[in-house]
Amino acid sequence: MSQLVALSVAIAVLAGVATWGFLVVGGVLIWAAFLAWGCFFHTGGDQNALRKTIIGNIFGVVCGWIAAVVILAVPLAGALSLPLWAAIVVFITVLGLCLGAHLEPFNVIPAAVYGYAATFAFLLQTPEKLALPKLLSASMDNALIVVPVSMVIGALFGFASGKLGAVLQGGK
Repeated sequence: MSQLVALSVAIAVLAGVATWGFLVVGGVLIWAAFLAWGCFFHTGGDQNALRKTIIGNIFGVVCGWIAAVVILAVPLAGALSLPLWAAIVVFITVLGLCLGAHLEPFNVIPAAVYGYAATFAFLLQTPEKLALPKLLSASMDNALIVVPVSMVIGALFGFASGKLGAVLQGGK
């Protein structure tokens, strides 16, 4: 079996398993898991990619979460208008996210961007979660918890699909 076919079968099988598991468990975000899964292969598809994906995704989530908290907690939205205030906060946090690439653990900017984007996707698709009480809670309503959990699971599924693909190909 070719490498592409073996990896395709492995990803498809585990995508079905992941979908079933996410739907049964509930509360976790299958789409965020698939983002991290893709990020794992984009980052190289190996042990180092797993580490870079998880660290980068979580770093991006933290930056996005900080942006959301600052936008809501600092009362400049009234003086500047919410769109302008949000734009300023996003500018600052994305600048920090990108400059973080100077540090080896955070040097895969796309992985961090996926985490940042997933954070705001979650918050904007569930506007009731875009509130300080939710953002500061120790619950799965908090983007700082649910998005990284979902993305770490996705990265691990990526790693597992790479290993299964190698087995199906007849390798190690």
